[in-house]
Amino acid sequence: MDDDLLTRAHALAVESFLAGSGPGGQNANKVATEVQLRLNIYKLRLAPPVFARLKEIAGSKLTASGDLLITAREHRTQEANRAEARAKLEKLLKQAHERPKKRAQSRINRVGKVQRLKAKKVRGEVKAKRGKVSRSDW
Repeated sequence: MDDDLLTRAHALAVESFLAGSGPGGQNANKVATEVQLRLNIYKLRLAPPVFARLKEIAGSKLTASGDLLITAREHRTQEANRAEARAKLEKLLKQAHERPKKRAQSRINRVGKVQRLKAKKVRGEVKAKRGKVSRSDW
């Protein structure tokens, strides 16, 4: 991920400030410290695989119109919440750019396969013996 994308994302992001419900006591009722960051992910022009990963990672933070909503209300000051919201955005973008590792297909050898099938057979016999007891079994 390049710095150009981060600067574009920060430039396109729209910040709004709300009266948050976080820490601050009476101050929280007076000052709009909660930050809501809104960014349209279509304007970022991401590569299709990165875009798909971002959509998956964002989950409920993504609106139907393609806006990514990030809120920060942990801190008492607007500046700290603003920095936290931007850090969350950077983290999401970095995660979207990381390619998932391909899972190596596991292989079982012949002995392991025979043992597994034998164990399944034994387990099946145990389960077959369960059930209703009839008169003929006495």
